[in-house]
Amino acid sequence: MTDPLWAPWRLEYVSSASEQTGCVFCRAAAAPDDADSLVVHRGETAFVMLNRFPYSSGHLMVAPIRHVGNLGELSAQEAAEIHSLSARALEVLAALFQPDGFNIGWNLGRSAGAGVVDHVHEHVVPRWQGDTNFMPVLADVRVIPEHLQATHARVEAAWSE
Repeated sequence: MTDPLWAPWRLEYVSSASEQTGCVFCRAAAAPDDADSLVVHRGETAFVMLNRFPYSSGHLMVAPIRHVGNLGELSAQEAAEIHSLSARALEVLAALFQPDGFNIGWNLGRSAGAGVVDHVHEHVVPRWQGDTNFMPVLADVRVIPEHLQATHARVEAAWSE
């Protein structure tokens, strides 16, 4: 029997993933609804959004607003703001989730694990001791204990504190 609380979220997640076209970052940067696009903060040249396919709760991505496919093409202002927003993301996520550590980095190119290769972005991923369990290892399934919209609301509220 399917858990009624799980099934709607799963269907929403799968259907929204298959309907998306174009650059996820350009869509999010242009979206009028931050909750729907999972944007938690907008800066002058860069913004922060939740990863729709997270490795862990609170997995954020920091990207330039401008569509840039090569790290070396970032302006000095974009690079500085991305760095500043990533540092703020660490503070917010540490306060909200109390992780044991973080993975922070750029996946540049498909062979390096980039899911989006033509719009550079930095990942900020909270990590906990023992957070690699049997689900991702054996079943290639990630278990996130909180709906993305709930995480979005918490992170967005904490960002402005």
